[in-house]
Amino acid sequence: MNPFALLFTLSAIGIAETAYLIRKRKENDKPVCPIGGGCSTVLESKYNTLFGVHHDLLGLLFYVAFAAVTALLVIGIQPLNVWNLAATVMVCGALVMSVALVFIQWRIVKAWCFWCLMSAATVAGMAIILSANGFNLVLR
Repeated sequence: MNPFALLFTLSAIGIAETAYLIRKRKENDKPVCPIGGGCSTVLESKYNTLFGVHHDLLGLLFYVAFAAVTALLVIGIQPLNVWNLAATVMVCGALVMSVALVFIQWRIVKAWCFWCLMSAATVAGMAIILSANGFNLVLR
């Protein structure tokens, strides 16, 4: 499987995960927490937004935008170097955000959210794929 397909697949996983959390939040329903029991604690904490925007919505925007950039790379829409740079910057930003949010769960909220950790693992997977390809997805 080529890196584009892997990145697109990870984007789809992220879209599904964040869409689930958004739906649960909009319905005022608690998400199922398959491992542990801290999902509600984390998702209802005062740290669940950035500049008034819920993290699940920010995650959805990231995953959709990243899927679009990856699709542009797959089909070869120019300028490929710009899309490659955009993918790299997006994943680096998401990785920093994920690390910060995992730290907040660990040290401040002191509860673990399965869905949040799944999203962090998804972003980490994206970063690993990008770094394994030398942060260069442009096929020559």
